[in-house]
Amino acid sequence: MLKLNTVEELDRFMQGKSEVILFKHSTTCPISAGAYDEFMSYVKSEEMKPWALVIVQEARPVSTEIAERTGVKHESPQVLYVKDGNVVWHASHWNITEKELKKAID
Repeated sequence: MLKLNTVEELDRFMQGKSEVILFKHSTTCPISAGAYDEFMSYVKSEEMKPWALVIVQEARPVSTEIAERTGVKHESPQVLYVKDGNVVWHASHWNITEKELKKAID
């Protein structure tokens, strides 16, 4: 698992990749805990595209930068599937399920 703490780490992670998945997680939110479990179930069951975790309490500038770059309003928890620099799918809160991830990303 790659955890992004700085905008520079975000830049390095995104560089040269045609597809990435970003997961924004709040360690204090029970909804986010459920979404994290769903996401990790998806990760374990699939051949994953490169993905990274942003803990919003620890890396607010990274979360803000993602929102600015993508034009997708910040939410937490939130998953963004980025392909060729564009967000092709995103979900937040209870919409982050293993089933929805499979449907949207695979």
